[in-house]
Amino acid sequence: MMSANSEFKNLIEIMQRLRKECPWDRQQTPQSLRQYILEEAYETVEAIDGQDWDELKKELGDLLLQIVFQAEIAAETQRFDLGEVIKHINEKLIRRHPHVFGDVKVNNAEDVKENWEQIKVQQENRKSLLEGVPRNLSGLLRAQRLQDKASQVGFDWEEVHGILEKMKEEIVELEDAIEEKNPEEIESEIGDIIFSVVNLARFRKVSAEDALRKTINKFISRFQYIEEKLAKMGRTVYQSSLQEMDQLWEESKNHL
Repeated sequence: MMSANSEFKNLIEIMQRLRKECPWDRQQTPQSLRQYILEEAYETVEAIDGQDWDELKKELGDLLLQIVFQAEIAAETQRFDLGEVIKHINEKLIRRHPHVFGDVKVNNAEDVKENWEQIKVQQENRKSLLEGVPRNLSGLLRAQRLQDKASQVGFDWEEVHGILEKMKEEIVELEDAIEEKNPEEIESEIGDIIFSVVNLARFRKVSAEDALRKTINKFISRFQYIEEKLAKMGRTVYQSSLQEMDQLWEESKNHL
């Protein structure tokens, strides 16, 4: 294993030199780098999903670069430096784990999670339990985080049957909106259905974001199976009927 301390020091020195000597790195701002933070985060998640550990090692490095980059820019303008960033997270971890660094007793992971939320509200003077969930999160992830926070104070379903009944109720309301051809109500009811599905996922301890991403990947694989099969016949999806594509779709389920 390499020394993390020495390699981290090298990274900081490289970043500082790039900011002085590289025209592209020198002109970057916190705003211009936002897209790269998101891209690297998604690529990191993709490596985790694929259990590609060599790729994950690389993507974590790319993500770390973005943190060091932002901190170096901030240090140049005397806003804060990387040391303050690390000090902040160290102190936060100690504050939010009183069962490790203090004398608080917990029985399980759920107790830890509940303590974490309570400490956040108290120490950060938040007016609402629902504060602190970034608006820029994907809709699925944000919905699940908000629902999770509300559940910490008992605002939750007692059992899964209630959620399933709520989903059925929302589907009926969507059918009514479609019958009435009301675009605004259709949008609203679709949102309610998705929110209910996320609630079901959360209640069953499933990440709605992960579940959808896996289904998307499955859809891509099966659709590409159709394209490949048609290509072997000398045709494309544009030259095929829905019935033919449906048949190949069903066939793909035996292979993917």
